[in-house]
Amino acid sequence: EARLVESGGGLVQDGGSLRLSCAASGFTFDDYAIGWFRQAPGKEREGVSCISSRDGSTYYADSVKGRFTISSDNAKNTVYLQMNSLKPEDTAVYYCAADLLGMPRLFCRSNGDKFGSWGQGSRVSVIS
Repeated sequence: EARLVESGGGLVQDGGSLRLSCAASGFTFDDYAIGWFRQAPGKEREGVSCISSRDGSTYYADSVKGRFTISSDNAKNTVYLQMNSLKPEDTAVYYCAADLLGMPRLFCRSNGDKFGSWGQGSRVSVIS
């Protein structure tokens, strides 16, 4: 079965960095857009950053643009999210999701509403 597994979260101080990984298996990786979504306590899920595994095009939410970088390693079927200059408001559980033949901007702006196979995610906590 198709599966996405998140890793790399943790506890960091304001201004710190983390790199999240999303490892994919069970499907043809480069046919999909892969996205990072997050959900903080008391808030709705939001799209953070998404990438096309086929052509490398990317999208970033305004709140993270300039601080986060998404990348893909097709040989490893893995997508990464490098998070720099982390802020307390970045605290959330981060999930990855896949969209067949997806466009990164549209996928992220959907907030993952049509994706129904969310895993456990990876928790990011940023303290001041």
